[in-house]
Amino acid sequence: MTFEVPDLREVVAEQPNRLLFATVSGAHLYGFPSRDSDVDLRGVHVLGVEEVVGLRHGPETLERTWWRAGVELDLVTHDVLKFVRLLLRPNGYVLEQLLSPLVVHTTPEHARMVELAAGCVTSRHAHHYRGFATTQWRLFERTGELKPLLYTFRALLTGVHLMRTGRVLADLPELLDELDGPDHLPGLIEAKALGEHRSLDELSARPDTARLERDVEHWHGVLARAREESALPEHPSTEDGLNDLVLRLRLG
Repeated sequence: MTFEVPDLREVVAEQPNRLLFATVSGAHLYGFPSRDSDVDLRGVHVLGVEEVVGLRHGPETLERTWWRAGVELDLVTHDVLKFVRLLLRPNGYVLEQLLSPLVVHTTPEHARMVELAAGCVTSRHAHHYRGFATTQWRLFERTGELKPLLYTFRALLTGVHLMRTGRVLADLPELLDELDGPDHLPGLIEAKALGEHRSLDELSARPDTARLERDVEHWHGVLARAREESALPEHPSTEDGLNDLVLRLRLG
């Protein structure tokens, strides 16, 4: 499904704080949006000095939801300090937001943060992807929906790819090509495109639960081995550079 990045210049201009960047995350980034999917926009804003040194602190997180041409758009941004602190943890979610190729708004400081992101990738990110996959699998077991099932495999394959290459790849169809993933997933992606909350039971041709359980267990094992064999460092190396960037943004 082709996705056209929305023009949100008016929305950016309306933000109460300077917006460092905004990118598309969620199912559109993961390569399996539905025709009724909302668009998840994520980014970073910058609080002014007067909003962080006094008694009244500015908002660390801002959220806005609106509709455009029948599509729901959801914009969530974190203040740069909060975002950088998350980035320095093994948090694959913010790493994917920063490096998303679906860019809605960018700045030179965003480009600098992207440069520094390579030094934030560690072998500990495997824990993030394993945990995220486990959470989504449990959600699939409760609901039977295709969305958490695809999220499960997407997280596991992204984690494996990251451990092996040090490069973030969140698009599930691309991951399937690069890692020779489960052959039943393309059909599930195609089915999910018809509706955000379609369930596995709605499909006439579908893998059975036992097959899915084996595949999930297999890819958990692949991720564990990839983490053990990874050449990635245990800890980030760009804290000083990110600190300088935060100071420049705050004082500038």
